[in-house]
Amino acid sequence: MSARVLLHVGTPKTGTSHLQDVLFRNRERLLEAGVLYPADRFDAHFLAALDLMRLPWGGLETEAIGAWDELAARVRAHEGTAIISHEILATASRSQVGRALASLGHDDGTEVHVVVSVRDLVRQIPAEWQENVKHRSTITFERFLAELRDPERATRIATWFWGVQEIPDILDRWGHALPPEQVHVVTVPPPGGPRDLLWQRFSHAFGLDELGEVELDLEAERANPSLGVPETALLRRINKAVNPVLDPPDYRPLVRELLAHQTLSARTRSARLGLPPDVHPWAEELGHAWVAELRERGYTVVGDLDDLTGAPAAPHWADPDSPRESQVAAAGVDAIRALLLDNARLRHEEARLHGEVDHLRRELDAARPVQRAKERALRVVRRSRAGRALHRGYRVVRGRSSRSA
Repeated sequence: MSARVLLHVGTPKTGTSHLQDVLFRNRERLLEAGVLYPADRFDAHFLAALDLMRLPWGGLETEAIGAWDELAARVRAHEGTAIISHEILATASRSQVGRALASLGHDDGTEVHVVVSVRDLVRQIPAEWQENVKHRSTITFERFLAELRDPERATRIATWFWGVQEIPDILDRWGHALPPEQVHVVTVPPPGGPRDLLWQRFSHAFGLDELGEVELDLEAERANPSLGVPETALLRRINKAVNPVLDPPDYRPLVRELLAHQTLSARTRSARLGLPPDVHPWAEELGHAWVAELRERGYTVVGDLDDLTGAPAAPHWADPDSPRESQVAAAGVDAIRALLLDNARLRHEEARLHGEVDHLRRELDAARPVQRAKERALRVVRRSRAGRALHRGYRVVRGRSSRSA
C-alpha cells in the first residue's frame, strides 16, 4: 500500500496541462525514485475522474467505466509515493470525495494529501469563458458574466464554473476529512514573474524538489494556450457556422487544435481578454474574501495567498462581443491560410498514397502472368500418374504433407 498519496484536484486554467505533461513524460524516471504516476496514456487520470464522478462527456464516459478503480488499485499496490492529477476533480461532491479517499487507502492509514492549484478570478473568469468557446460554445461574454453573477447560479455554465472555481468550497469538500497540514494550496503567480516560478511551486508541493539527482524533462509537449480578444471573437463566430454541420470528432483536431491552439494563439500582439470595468471590483472583492477565509483555515500554502486578489483593472478594456472588425478579419486570414496549408499537406499525402497504390497494382499485374503460367504447368503435371508422384515428392522435400496439397 502506498505510504503517501498526493491528490491534485484542480483547479482548471492553473497550469495543469503542463504539470500533467511533465508527470506523464517523466513517469519512468519518477518511478525509479519511488514516485508513481499511474498512467499508460496521457488522459488516464481524466478518464478516472469521469468514472469517479459519473460525468457525461461526449460519449467518453463509456470508455471511462472502471478507470477509477483501476487507478486506485495501482496506487494501493505501490509502496512509495503516488501522484494523481486532474482538474475536473475539483467539482467532486462530498460523497465522491469520500469514495476517492477510501479507495486510495485513507481509512487504512495511507497518508493522503490534497493539492489545489488556484488563480485569481480576474484571470479565471475570462479564461473559463474562452475555454467554453474552445469547446464550441457560442455564448457571449456579457451573457457568461451575467450567468456567473446570478445569485441563483442555476444554469449549467454557472454550476460548472463555481463547482471548479469556488476555492473555499472546493477545499472544504476535499479537505474536510484531512488535517489542514495535508491540504496544500498552490497559487499561480501574477503575470510578469519568472516563467518557471509556477513549476517551482508545483515541484515543492509534490516533493519533487526533494528527489535529489533525478532530472526531469520540463519541456512542454502539451499546452492549452490562450487567445486574444479578436481571435476568441473569430472562434465564436466559427462555432456558429460549423456547429450544425461539423461532427464532434472533427471539431477538436480542426478547430480547437489547428485553428485555436496552433494558429490563433500565435497572434500574441492582440488585446488580451479581461474583465469589464464594472465587473472587476466584484471579482476583486470576492478574491479578498476568499483570502481571508483561507488564512483562517491554516492550510499549507505554496506561494502567496495575496495572488488571489488579482491585478488592478487595465486602463483600456477590449470588448470581445464587439471587437475591432479589422483585427478579426486579420485573424480570419491567418485561419484561412492555416486551413489551406493543411489541406495542401493532405492533398500531397493523398497523392503519395495513390502513387503507392498504383505501384503495388502494377507489381501485382506483372506477377499475374507468371502465377497463371505456374498454375497451368501444375495442372498439366497433375494429369499424369508420374506427374502426381513427382509433385508429392516435391512437397515432401519442402517439409509438407502430400495430403494437404
